[in-house]
Amino acid sequence: MAHKRPIIIVKKKANHGGHHGGAWKVAYADFVTAMMALFIVLWLMNSSKQMQEAVGGYFKDPSGNSKKVGTDKRGSGENFILKKDDMSKLKEQLQKSVQKLNDFDKLKNQIQMTVTGEGLRIELLESASGTFFGSGSTTPNKDGKELLVLLAAELGKLPNKLSIEGHTDAKPYVGARGYGNWELSADRANAARRLMQVNGVREDQVSQVRGYADQRLRNEKDAQDPSNRRISLIVQYLETNTDATDSTPPPTTASAATSGPEKKSEPEKK
Repeated sequence: MAHKRPIIIVKKKANHGGHHGGAWKVAYADFVTAMMALFIVLWLMNSSKQMQEAVGGYFKDPSGNSKKVGTDKRGSGENFILKKDDMSKLKEQLQKSVQKLNDFDKLKNQIQMTVTGEGLRIELLESASGTFFGSGSTTPNKDGKELLVLLAAELGKLPNKLSIEGHTDAKPYVGARGYGNWELSADRANAARRLMQVNGVREDQVSQVRGYADQRLRNEKDAQDPSNRRISLIVQYLETNTDATDSTPPPTTASAATSGPEKKSEPEKK
């Protein structure tokens, strides 16, 4: 009986080309990184000067411990921590912004900004020909609203606290019984607060609303001068922990007396 030959099947593998490795991935990653850097540079070139300084300050001092200049850690590059040395810069910036007002030429002498020991004081002065409130009114008029909205948009970017003051002249208020300059000055300051908080100022940013009536005249020689009628906005300095500790006044006899009735000391027993 003849033996059958075994059938041998040979399978050939198709050749799909050599193995290229991952070099193309590295090249692609470099390309994407370069494009991202290009877009960032183009974005910075068209951003505000504050944003450019904030980004540049980060790369110069990533830890943020040298000058404490940059953001207030809330994620916005336009929120600067303003201390005493920076208030003059804020003053210049606000003056440039105010120049964009429609009636700036008419109102430029009624907007005064001064760096004081309390902070940057922005005063909106009334005159015989121009006002920010109607006579006896607590609602800002068109010019008053436009200016307060503009300032709110700028000051709302800051972490600094704000104080708002209302002032009147010495002319007695003629209106409802029991309502005088004290109430009018306080209500105008509060109306300015409400308008500004709707247009950029944060709810927790205003620390004080004050009404002084005619007790802090701007022109003491003429108590009825229209410039005595004004709204004052104060951008307060930021207090560090050290400043807060040093500025705490020691307890006095008067403050101790307000805490409760004083107990009489009993005679010492011998």
